[in-house]
Amino acid sequence: MPSIVLATLNAKYAHSAFGLRYLLANMGPLRPETTMLEFTIDLRPVDVVEAILAREPRIVGLSVYIWNVELCRQVAELLRRLAPALTIVVGGPEVSYELDDQPWLSEVDYIVCGEGERAFPELCDRLLSGRRPLQRIIDGGLPDLESIALPYDLYSDDDLRQRVLYVEASRGCPYRCEFCLSSLDKKVRPFPLPKLIEAFDQLIDRGARRFKFVDRTFNLDLARSAALLEYFLERIGLDLDLFVHFEMVPDRLPAGLRALIARFPAGSLQFEIGIQTLDDAVGERIKRRQDLSKTFDNLCFLRTETGVHMHTDLIVGLPGESAEGFGAGLDRLLAAGVQEIQVGLLKRLRGTPIARHSEDFGMVYDPRPPYSLLRSEAIDFATMQRLKRFALLWDTFWNRGEFTSSMRLLWTDGSPFARTLAFADWLFAEAGRVHSISLQKRAGYLGRYLIQVRDLPHDQVAATIAADFTANGRPAPDLFAPPKRQRSAKATPERQQRHLHRASS
Repeated sequence: MPSIVLATLNAKYAHSAFGLRYLLANMGPLRPETTMLEFTIDLRPVDVVEAILAREPRIVGLSVYIWNVELCRQVAELLRRLAPALTIVVGGPEVSYELDDQPWLSEVDYIVCGEGERAFPELCDRLLSGRRPLQRIIDGGLPDLESIALPYDLYSDDDLRQRVLYVEASRGCPYRCEFCLSSLDKKVRPFPLPKLIEAFDQLIDRGARRFKFVDRTFNLDLARSAALLEYFLERIGLDLDLFVHFEMVPDRLPAGLRALIARFPAGSLQFEIGIQTLDDAVGERIKRRQDLSKTFDNLCFLRTETGVHMHTDLIVGLPGESAEGFGAGLDRLLAAGVQEIQVGLLKRLRGTPIARHSEDFGMVYDPRPPYSLLRSEAIDFATMQRLKRFALLWDTFWNRGEFTSSMRLLWTDGSPFARTLAFADWLFAEAGRVHSISLQKRAGYLGRYLIQVRDLPHDQVAATIAADFTANGRPAPDLFAPPKRQRSAKATPERQQRHLHRASS
Protein backbone atom coordinates (compact mmCIF):
# COMPACT_ATOMS: atom_id res chain seq x y z
CA MET A 1 0.00 0.00 0.00
CA PRO A 2 1.30 3.52 -0.76
CA SER A 3 2.27 5.85 2.05
CA ILE A 4 1.09 8.89 0.06
CA VAL A 5 -2.04 9.36 -2.06
CA LEU A 6 -2.34 12.33 -4.39
CA ALA A 7 -5.98 12.97 -5.31
CA THR A 8 -8.21 15.47 -7.07
CA LEU A 9 -11.59 15.76 -8.77
CA ASN A 10 -11.47 16.81 -12.41
CA ALA A 11 -14.33 18.70 -14.00
CA LYS A 12 -14.67 15.99 -16.67
CA TYR A 13 -13.08 12.64 -17.39
CA ALA A 14 -11.51 14.11 -20.53
CA HIS A 15 -9.51 16.51 -18.37
CA SER A 16 -6.29 15.28 -16.78
CA ALA A 17 -4.75 16.40 -13.50
CA PHE A 18 -1.65 18.19 -14.78
CA GLY A 19 -0.62 19.47 -11.34
CA LEU A 20 -0.79 16.06 -9.68
CA ARG A 21 1.39 14.57 -12.38
CA TYR A 22 4.01 17.25 -11.71
CA LEU A 23 3.93 16.42 -7.99
CA LEU A 24 4.24 12.69 -8.60
CA ALA A 25 7.09 13.20 -11.09
CA ASN A 26 9.02 15.18 -8.46
CA MET A 27 8.54 12.92 -5.44
CA GLY A 28 12.13 11.65 -5.80
CA PRO A 29 12.86 8.72 -3.47
CA LEU A 30 9.22 8.81 -2.31
CA ARG A 31 7.81 8.22 -5.79
CA PRO A 32 7.48 4.42 -5.31
CA GLU A 33 5.51 5.13 -2.12
CA THR A 34 3.13 7.56 -3.88
CA THR A 35 0.06 6.88 -5.98
CA MET A 36 -2.25 9.22 -7.85
CA LEU A 37 -6.06 8.98 -7.91
CA GLU A 38 -8.19 11.02 -10.31
CA PHE A 39 -11.92 11.39 -9.86
CA THR A 40 -14.59 13.57 -11.46
CA ILE A 41 -16.91 16.06 -9.80
CA ASP A 42 -19.99 13.97 -10.53
CA LEU A 43 -18.91 11.42 -7.89
CA ARG A 44 -20.17 11.48 -4.32
CA PRO A 45 -17.52 12.60 -1.80
CA VAL A 46 -18.11 9.48 0.29
CA ASP A 47 -17.18 7.30 -2.71
CA VAL A 48 -14.00 9.33 -3.24
CA VAL A 49 -13.12 8.85 0.43
CA GLU A 50 -13.76 5.12 0.18
CA ALA A 51 -11.33 4.81 -2.73
CA ILE A 52 -8.67 6.85 -0.90
CA LEU A 53 -8.93 4.96 2.39
CA ALA A 54 -8.80 1.61 0.56
CA ARG A 55 -5.13 2.45 -0.14
CA GLU A 56 -4.46 2.87 3.61
CA PRO A 57 -2.21 5.93 3.14
CA ARG A 58 -0.47 7.89 5.87
CA ILE A 59 -0.62 11.17 3.89
CA VAL A 60 -3.28 12.41 1.49
CA GLY A 61 -2.63 15.41 -0.76
CA LEU A 62 -5.71 17.08 -2.27
CA SER A 63 -5.38 19.38 -5.27
CA VAL A 64 -8.02 22.12 -4.90
CA TYR A 65 -9.42 24.25 -7.72
CA ILE A 66 -12.41 26.50 -8.21
CA TRP A 67 -14.44 23.71 -9.78
CA ASN A 68 -13.85 21.17 -6.99
CA VAL A 69 -13.34 23.17 -3.81
CA GLU A 70 -16.75 22.34 -2.34
CA LEU A 71 -16.25 18.63 -2.96
CA CYS A 72 -12.68 18.74 -1.62
CA ARG A 73 -14.06 20.36 1.54
CA GLN A 74 -16.48 17.46 1.99
CA VAL A 75 -13.76 14.90 1.25
CA ALA A 76 -11.47 16.50 3.85
CA GLU A 77 -14.23 16.55 6.46
CA LEU A 78 -15.03 12.88 5.91
CA LEU A 79 -11.37 11.87 5.96
CA ARG A 80 -10.86 13.70 9.23
CA ARG A 81 -13.76 11.86 10.86
CA LEU A 82 -13.04 8.41 9.43
CA ALA A 83 -9.23 8.47 9.76
CA PRO A 84 -8.23 10.94 12.51
CA ALA A 85 -4.56 9.90 12.35
CA LEU A 86 -4.31 10.57 8.63
CA THR A 87 -2.28 13.64 7.60
CA ILE A 88 -4.26 15.78 5.14
CA VAL A 89 -2.39 18.24 2.93
CA VAL A 90 -4.09 20.59 0.47
CA GLY A 91 -2.66 22.71 -2.31
CA GLY A 92 -3.71 24.43 -5.50
CA PRO A 93 -4.96 27.88 -6.58
CA GLU A 94 -8.09 27.82 -4.44
CA VAL A 95 -6.15 27.36 -1.19
CA SER A 96 -3.19 29.59 -1.97
CA TYR A 97 -4.92 32.90 -1.08
CA GLU A 98 -7.42 34.31 1.43
CA LEU A 99 -7.07 31.35 3.75
CA ASP A 100 -8.76 33.09 6.69
CA ASP A 101 -12.02 33.19 4.70
CA GLN A 102 -12.13 29.39 4.35
CA PRO A 103 -13.15 27.83 7.69
CA TRP A 104 -13.05 24.31 6.28
CA LEU A 105 -9.27 24.46 6.15
CA SER A 106 -9.28 23.81 9.90
CA GLU A 107 -9.94 20.18 8.93
CA VAL A 108 -6.55 19.84 7.20
CA ASP A 109 -3.07 19.55 8.68
CA TYR A 110 -0.96 21.44 6.13
CA ILE A 111 -1.51 23.89 3.28
CA VAL A 112 0.99 24.27 0.45
CA CYS A 113 0.55 27.64 -1.26
CA GLY A 114 1.72 28.19 -4.81
CA GLU A 115 3.83 25.69 -6.74
CA GLY A 116 4.45 22.47 -4.86
CA GLU A 117 7.04 20.46 -6.79
CA ARG A 118 9.69 21.14 -4.15
CA ALA A 119 7.61 21.91 -1.06
CA PHE A 120 5.31 18.89 -1.09
CA PRO A 121 7.98 16.15 -1.36
CA GLU A 122 10.02 17.89 1.37
CA LEU A 123 6.93 18.03 3.59
CA CYS A 124 6.18 14.34 3.05
CA ASP A 125 9.79 13.39 3.75
CA ARG A 126 9.70 15.20 7.07
CA LEU A 127 6.34 13.71 8.05
CA LEU A 128 7.29 10.12 7.20
CA SER A 129 10.60 10.44 9.03
CA GLY A 130 8.94 11.84 12.15
CA ARG A 131 10.25 15.42 11.75
CA ARG A 132 7.09 17.48 11.81
CA PRO A 133 7.36 20.90 10.15
CA LEU A 134 7.24 24.01 12.30
CA GLN A 135 4.76 25.78 10.03
CA ARG A 136 1.30 24.64 8.97
CA ILE A 137 1.13 26.98 5.96
CA ILE A 138 4.02 26.36 3.56
CA ASP A 139 5.05 28.67 0.74
CA GLY A 140 5.93 26.60 -2.30
CA GLY A 141 7.88 29.45 -3.85
CA LEU A 142 8.98 29.41 -7.49
CA PRO A 143 10.95 26.22 -8.19
CA ASP A 144 13.78 26.33 -10.70
CA LEU A 145 12.21 24.90 -13.85
CA GLU A 146 15.55 23.57 -15.07
CA SER A 147 15.75 21.25 -12.09
CA ILE A 148 12.22 19.90 -11.76
CA ALA A 149 11.23 16.65 -13.44
CA LEU A 150 8.73 16.80 -16.29
CA PRO A 151 5.52 14.76 -15.86
CA TYR A 152 4.83 13.60 -19.39
CA ASP A 153 5.77 9.95 -18.89
CA LEU A 154 2.88 9.82 -16.40
CA TYR A 155 0.32 10.17 -19.18
CA SER A 156 -0.94 6.63 -19.73
CA ASP A 157 -1.82 5.19 -23.12
CA ASP A 158 -5.49 5.65 -22.21
CA ASP A 159 -4.77 9.30 -21.39
CA LEU A 160 -3.22 9.82 -24.82
CA ARG A 161 -6.29 8.34 -26.50
CA GLN A 162 -9.08 9.76 -24.37
CA ARG A 163 -7.95 12.87 -22.49
CA VAL A 164 -6.71 16.38 -23.10
CA LEU A 165 -2.92 16.33 -23.17
CA TYR A 166 -1.75 19.39 -21.24
CA VAL A 167 1.80 20.63 -21.78
CA GLU A 168 3.65 23.84 -20.96
CA ALA A 169 6.79 25.58 -22.15
CA SER A 170 6.83 28.33 -19.50
CA ARG A 171 5.18 29.57 -16.33
CA GLY A 172 4.15 33.04 -15.29
CA CYS A 173 2.87 36.09 -17.13
CA PRO A 174 4.32 39.60 -17.51
CA TYR A 175 0.89 41.21 -17.74
CA ARG A 176 -1.19 42.51 -14.84
CA CYS A 177 -4.79 41.71 -15.84
CA GLU A 178 -6.59 42.10 -12.55
CA PHE A 179 -9.13 39.30 -13.07
CA CYS A 180 -6.42 36.66 -13.56
CA LEU A 181 -4.33 34.74 -11.01
CA SER A 182 -1.42 34.72 -13.43
CA SER A 183 -1.07 38.47 -12.83
CA LEU A 184 0.33 37.60 -9.40
CA ASP A 185 3.24 35.67 -10.91
CA LYS A 186 5.06 38.53 -12.58
CA LYS A 187 8.11 36.63 -13.78
CA VAL A 188 7.96 34.43 -16.88
CA ARG A 189 10.12 31.33 -16.40
CA PRO A 190 10.87 29.09 -19.40
CA PHE A 191 11.45 25.36 -19.37
CA PRO A 192 14.64 24.26 -21.15
CA LEU A 193 13.67 23.61 -24.77
CA PRO A 194 15.89 20.54 -25.37
CA LYS A 195 14.30 18.82 -22.38
CA LEU A 196 10.82 19.67 -23.66
CA ILE A 197 11.53 18.51 -27.20
CA GLU A 198 12.76 15.18 -25.92
CA ALA A 199 9.58 14.74 -23.89
CA PHE A 200 7.35 15.73 -26.82
CA ASP A 201 9.17 13.28 -29.09
CA GLN A 202 8.46 10.49 -26.64
CA LEU A 203 4.78 11.45 -26.48
CA ILE A 204 4.47 11.51 -30.27
CA ASP A 205 6.24 8.15 -30.53
CA ARG A 206 3.61 6.79 -28.14
CA GLY A 207 0.78 8.09 -30.30
CA ALA A 208 0.05 11.56 -28.89
CA ARG A 209 -1.44 13.82 -31.55
CA ARG A 210 -3.18 16.63 -29.64
CA PHE A 211 -1.16 19.08 -27.53
CA LYS A 212 -2.75 21.81 -25.43
CA PHE A 213 -0.23 24.35 -24.16
CA VAL A 214 -1.29 26.10 -20.96
CA ASP A 215 1.31 28.89 -21.18
CA ARG A 216 -0.25 32.32 -20.72
CA THR A 217 2.12 33.98 -23.16
CA PHE A 218 3.07 31.63 -25.98
CA ASN A 219 4.13 34.48 -28.28
CA LEU A 220 6.01 36.59 -25.73
CA ASP A 221 9.47 35.14 -26.43
CA LEU A 222 9.54 35.15 -30.21
CA ALA A 223 12.61 32.91 -30.59
CA ARG A 224 11.09 30.19 -28.40
CA SER A 225 7.71 30.55 -30.11
CA ALA A 226 9.35 30.10 -33.49
CA ALA A 227 11.29 27.06 -32.27
CA LEU A 228 8.11 25.37 -31.04
CA LEU A 229 6.22 26.13 -34.24
CA GLU A 230 9.09 24.78 -36.32
CA TYR A 231 9.18 21.64 -34.20
CA PHE A 232 5.52 20.85 -34.83
CA LEU A 233 5.72 21.85 -38.50
CA GLU A 234 8.55 19.38 -38.99
CA ARG A 235 6.46 16.58 -37.45
CA ILE A 236 3.43 17.53 -39.54
CA GLY A 237 5.73 17.30 -42.56
CA LEU A 238 6.23 13.63 -41.60
CA ASP A 239 2.50 13.09 -42.25
CA LEU A 240 1.59 13.19 -38.57
CA ASP A 241 -1.97 14.38 -37.99
CA LEU A 242 -1.16 16.83 -35.18
CA PHE A 243 -3.35 19.43 -33.48
CA VAL A 244 -1.68 22.09 -31.31
CA HIS A 245 -3.39 24.67 -29.09
CA PHE A 246 -1.64 27.83 -27.85
CA GLU A 247 -2.74 30.86 -25.85
CA MET A 248 -1.49 34.03 -27.47
CA VAL A 249 -1.26 37.75 -26.81
CA PRO A 250 -3.49 39.29 -29.52
CA ASP A 251 -1.43 42.33 -30.49
CA ARG A 252 1.98 40.65 -30.84
CA LEU A 253 2.50 38.72 -34.07
CA PRO A 254 5.63 39.81 -35.98
CA ALA A 255 6.45 38.81 -39.53
CA GLY A 256 8.65 35.86 -38.56
CA LEU A 257 5.87 34.17 -36.62
CA ARG A 258 3.31 35.02 -39.28
CA ALA A 259 5.35 33.21 -41.90
CA LEU A 260 5.57 30.08 -39.75
CA ILE A 261 1.89 30.13 -38.80
CA ALA A 262 0.84 30.43 -42.44
CA ARG A 263 2.61 27.14 -43.20
CA PHE A 264 0.39 25.08 -40.88
CA PRO A 265 -2.35 23.11 -42.66
CA ALA A 266 -5.93 24.04 -41.84
CA GLY A 267 -7.22 22.38 -38.69
CA SER A 268 -3.80 21.72 -37.15
CA LEU A 269 -3.35 24.94 -35.15
CA GLN A 270 -5.67 26.68 -32.71
CA PHE A 271 -5.03 29.97 -30.95
CA GLU A 272 -6.85 30.96 -27.79
CA ILE A 273 -6.78 34.73 -28.05
CA GLY A 274 -7.50 36.66 -24.86
CA ILE A 275 -9.34 39.77 -25.99
CA GLN A 276 -11.50 40.11 -22.81
CA THR A 277 -12.75 43.62 -23.71
CA LEU A 278 -12.66 45.94 -26.70
CA ASP A 279 -13.30 49.04 -24.58
CA ASP A 280 -9.97 50.83 -24.09
CA ALA A 281 -11.15 52.58 -20.91
CA VAL A 282 -12.26 49.29 -19.34
CA GLY A 283 -9.03 47.60 -20.38
CA GLU A 284 -6.98 50.41 -18.86
CA ARG A 285 -9.00 50.18 -15.66
CA ILE A 286 -8.21 46.49 -15.14
CA LYS A 287 -4.67 46.75 -16.55
CA ARG A 288 -5.58 44.79 -19.65
CA ARG A 289 -3.74 47.00 -22.11
CA GLN A 290 -3.56 46.10 -25.79
CA ASP A 291 -3.16 47.84 -29.10
CA LEU A 292 -6.54 47.21 -30.70
CA SER A 293 -5.44 48.26 -34.18
CA LYS A 294 -2.67 45.64 -34.07
CA THR A 295 -5.07 43.11 -32.57
CA PHE A 296 -7.53 43.43 -35.44
CA ASP A 297 -4.74 43.47 -38.00
CA ASN A 298 -3.54 40.16 -36.57
CA LEU A 299 -7.05 38.71 -36.53
CA CYS A 300 -7.45 39.71 -40.17
CA PHE A 301 -4.18 38.02 -41.05
CA LEU A 302 -5.13 34.82 -39.23
CA ARG A 303 -8.53 34.75 -40.93
CA THR A 304 -7.38 35.48 -44.47
CA GLU A 305 -3.86 34.08 -44.69
CA THR A 306 -3.86 31.00 -42.43
CA GLY A 307 -5.87 27.92 -41.49
CA VAL A 308 -5.73 28.75 -37.78
CA HIS A 309 -8.87 28.17 -35.74
CA MET A 310 -9.36 31.30 -33.63
CA HIS A 311 -10.87 30.80 -30.17
CA THR A 312 -11.28 34.24 -28.62
CA ASP A 313 -12.29 35.21 -25.09
CA LEU A 314 -14.59 38.02 -23.94
CA ILE A 315 -15.67 38.73 -20.35
CA VAL A 316 -19.12 39.91 -19.25
CA GLY A 317 -19.24 42.26 -16.27
CA LEU A 318 -15.86 43.98 -16.18
CA PRO A 319 -15.91 47.13 -14.00
CA GLY A 320 -17.80 49.90 -15.75
CA GLU A 321 -18.73 47.89 -18.87
CA SER A 322 -22.46 47.68 -19.63
CA ALA A 323 -24.29 44.87 -21.38
CA GLU A 324 -24.51 47.07 -24.47
CA GLY A 325 -20.77 47.75 -24.34
CA PHE A 326 -20.02 44.05 -24.09
CA GLY A 327 -22.43 43.36 -26.96
CA ALA A 328 -20.75 45.94 -29.18
CA GLY A 329 -17.43 44.21 -28.56
CA LEU A 330 -18.87 40.81 -29.40
CA ASP A 331 -20.39 42.09 -32.64
CA ARG A 332 -17.10 43.69 -33.63
CA LEU A 333 -15.14 40.55 -32.87
CA LEU A 334 -17.58 38.37 -34.79
CA ALA A 335 -17.28 40.69 -37.79
CA ALA A 336 -13.53 40.06 -37.70
CA GLY A 337 -14.23 36.46 -38.68
CA VAL A 338 -13.19 34.53 -35.56
CA GLN A 339 -14.67 31.04 -35.34
CA GLU A 340 -15.32 30.97 -31.58
CA ILE A 341 -16.03 33.60 -28.96
CA GLN A 342 -15.93 32.14 -25.48
CA VAL A 343 -18.18 34.32 -23.34
CA GLY A 344 -16.92 34.24 -19.76
CA LEU A 345 -18.64 35.75 -16.74
CA LEU A 346 -16.42 37.83 -14.50
CA LYS A 347 -15.34 35.95 -11.38
CA ARG A 348 -13.64 37.28 -8.29
CA LEU A 349 -10.97 34.63 -7.99
CA ARG A 350 -9.26 34.46 -4.62
CA GLY A 351 -6.20 36.69 -4.50
CA THR A 352 -6.88 38.63 -7.69
CA PRO A 353 -6.76 42.46 -7.62
CA ILE A 354 -10.15 42.80 -9.35
CA ALA A 355 -11.66 43.06 -5.85
CA ARG A 356 -10.35 46.61 -5.52
CA HIS A 357 -13.09 47.83 -7.90
CA SER A 358 -15.99 46.36 -5.93
CA GLU A 359 -16.99 49.49 -4.03
CA ASP A 360 -16.46 52.03 -6.81
CA PHE A 361 -18.41 50.04 -9.41
CA GLY A 362 -21.00 48.34 -7.21
CA MET A 363 -19.64 44.85 -7.90
CA VAL A 364 -21.52 42.10 -6.03
CA TYR A 365 -20.22 38.54 -6.36
CA ASP A 366 -21.62 35.16 -5.42
CA PRO A 367 -19.79 34.10 -2.23
CA ARG A 368 -19.76 30.49 -3.43
CA PRO A 369 -17.60 29.02 -6.18
CA PRO A 370 -17.12 30.01 -8.94
CA TYR A 371 -17.63 33.49 -7.39
CA SER A 372 -19.40 34.90 -10.44
CA LEU A 373 -20.55 38.50 -10.64
CA LEU A 374 -24.19 38.90 -9.64
CA ARG A 375 -24.60 42.57 -10.46
CA SER A 376 -22.77 45.86 -10.87
CA GLU A 377 -23.64 49.50 -11.34
CA ALA A 378 -23.56 48.93 -15.09
CA ILE A 379 -25.49 45.60 -15.15
CA ASP A 380 -28.35 44.86 -12.77
CA PHE A 381 -29.07 41.37 -11.45
CA ALA A 382 -31.91 40.61 -13.87
CA THR A 383 -29.77 41.60 -16.85
CA MET A 384 -26.84 39.57 -15.53
CA GLN A 385 -29.07 36.50 -15.38
CA ARG A 386 -30.08 37.11 -19.00
CA LEU A 387 -26.41 37.43 -19.96
CA LYS A 388 -25.57 34.16 -18.23
CA ARG A 389 -28.22 32.45 -20.32
CA PHE A 390 -26.87 34.22 -23.39
CA ALA A 391 -23.40 32.81 -22.68
CA LEU A 392 -24.76 29.25 -22.39
CA LEU A 393 -26.82 29.56 -25.55
CA TRP A 394 -23.98 31.18 -27.47
CA ASP A 395 -21.70 28.27 -26.65
CA THR A 396 -24.15 25.57 -27.74
CA PHE A 397 -25.69 27.27 -30.76
CA TRP A 398 -22.66 29.10 -32.17
CA ASN A 399 -19.30 27.96 -30.79
CA ARG A 400 -19.87 24.29 -31.54
CA GLY A 401 -20.31 25.08 -35.22
CA GLU A 402 -23.55 23.11 -35.56
CA PHE A 403 -25.74 26.02 -36.70
CA THR A 404 -23.30 28.28 -38.52
CA SER A 405 -25.61 29.32 -41.36
CA SER A 406 -28.79 29.22 -39.27
CA MET A 407 -27.41 31.59 -36.65
CA ARG A 408 -26.30 33.98 -39.37
CA LEU A 409 -29.87 33.85 -40.60
CA LEU A 410 -30.95 34.89 -37.11
CA TRP A 411 -28.65 37.91 -37.29
CA THR A 412 -29.93 39.20 -40.62
CA ASP A 413 -30.27 43.00 -40.53
CA GLY A 414 -29.38 43.26 -36.85
CA SER A 415 -26.81 42.99 -34.09
CA PRO A 416 -25.74 39.36 -33.51
CA PHE A 417 -25.57 40.09 -29.78
CA ALA A 418 -29.02 41.66 -29.59
CA ARG A 419 -30.64 39.04 -31.82
CA THR A 420 -29.09 36.16 -29.88
CA LEU A 421 -30.01 37.68 -26.51
CA ALA A 422 -33.62 37.97 -27.65
CA PHE A 423 -33.55 34.34 -28.81
CA ALA A 424 -32.13 33.29 -25.41
CA ASP A 425 -34.96 35.15 -23.65
CA TRP A 426 -37.54 33.41 -25.86
CA LEU A 427 -36.00 29.95 -25.45
CA PHE A 428 -35.88 30.33 -21.66
CA ALA A 429 -39.56 31.30 -21.65
CA GLU A 430 -40.44 28.35 -23.87
CA ALA A 431 -38.24 25.58 -22.43
CA GLY A 432 -37.37 26.82 -18.95
CA ARG A 433 -33.67 26.47 -19.77
CA VAL A 434 -31.18 27.22 -22.54
CA HIS A 435 -28.73 24.37 -21.92
CA SER A 436 -28.86 20.56 -21.77
CA ILE A 437 -31.07 20.50 -24.88
CA SER A 438 -30.49 17.84 -27.53
CA LEU A 439 -29.27 18.81 -30.99
CA GLN A 440 -32.58 17.87 -32.60
CA LYS A 441 -34.56 19.93 -30.14
CA ARG A 442 -32.21 22.87 -30.51
CA ALA A 443 -32.81 22.74 -34.25
CA GLY A 444 -36.54 22.68 -33.62
CA TYR A 445 -36.50 25.64 -31.27
CA LEU A 446 -34.29 27.68 -33.57
CA GLY A 447 -36.49 26.88 -36.56
CA ARG A 448 -39.67 27.85 -34.73
CA TYR A 449 -38.14 31.11 -33.56
CA LEU A 450 -36.95 32.07 -37.02
CA ILE A 451 -40.33 31.29 -38.57
CA GLN A 452 -42.76 32.43 -35.90
CA VAL A 453 -40.93 35.30 -34.21
CA ARG A 454 -38.52 36.55 -36.85
CA ASP A 455 -41.14 35.88 -39.56
CA LEU A 456 -38.72 34.29 -42.02
CA PRO A 457 -39.99 32.05 -44.83
CA HIS A 458 -40.59 28.46 -43.79
CA ASP A 459 -38.76 26.97 -46.77
CA GLN A 460 -35.71 29.19 -46.27
CA VAL A 461 -35.40 28.25 -42.59
CA ALA A 462 -35.88 24.53 -43.21
CA ALA A 463 -33.31 24.53 -46.01
CA THR A 464 -30.74 26.47 -43.97
CA ILE A 465 -30.98 24.21 -40.93
CA ALA A 466 -30.87 21.13 -43.16
CA ALA A 467 -27.71 22.50 -44.80
CA ASP A 468 -26.07 22.97 -41.39
CA PHE A 469 -26.81 19.35 -40.51
CA THR A 470 -25.49 18.11 -43.83
CA ALA A 471 -22.32 20.22 -43.49
CA ASN A 472 -21.61 18.47 -40.19
CA GLY A 473 -22.13 15.01 -41.66
CA ARG A 474 -25.59 14.49 -40.15
CA PRO A 475 -28.85 13.63 -41.88
CA ALA A 476 -31.14 16.62 -42.23
CA PRO A 477 -33.77 16.75 -39.47
CA ASP A 478 -37.39 16.14 -40.41
CA LEU A 479 -38.63 18.95 -38.21
CA PHE A 480 -40.39 21.31 -40.53
CA ALA A 481 -43.43 19.84 -42.12
CA PRO A 482 -45.57 22.63 -43.61
CA PRO A 483 -47.84 24.08 -40.92
CA LYS A 484 -51.47 23.01 -41.04
CA ARG A 485 -54.05 25.61 -42.07
CA GLN A 486 -55.73 27.13 -39.03
CA ARG A 487 -59.50 26.66 -38.74
CA SER A 488 -59.95 30.29 -37.82
CA ALA A 489 -58.30 33.35 -39.26
CA LYS A 490 -58.12 34.80 -35.77
CA ALA A 491 -54.56 34.93 -34.44
CA THR A 492 -53.96 32.50 -31.57
CA PRO A 493 -50.92 32.43 -29.26
CA GLU A 494 -48.43 29.80 -30.39
CA ARG A 495 -48.61 27.85 -27.16
CA GLN A 496 -52.40 27.64 -27.42
CA GLN A 497 -52.10 26.49 -31.03
CA ARG A 498 -49.85 23.65 -29.92
CA HIS A 499 -52.28 22.53 -27.21
CA LEU A 500 -55.20 22.63 -29.65
CA HIS A 501 -53.22 20.59 -32.18
CA ARG A 502 -52.35 17.96 -29.56
CA ALA A 503 -55.97 17.74 -28.39
CA SER A 504 -57.24 17.31 -31.95
CA SER A 505 -54.71 14.58 -32.69
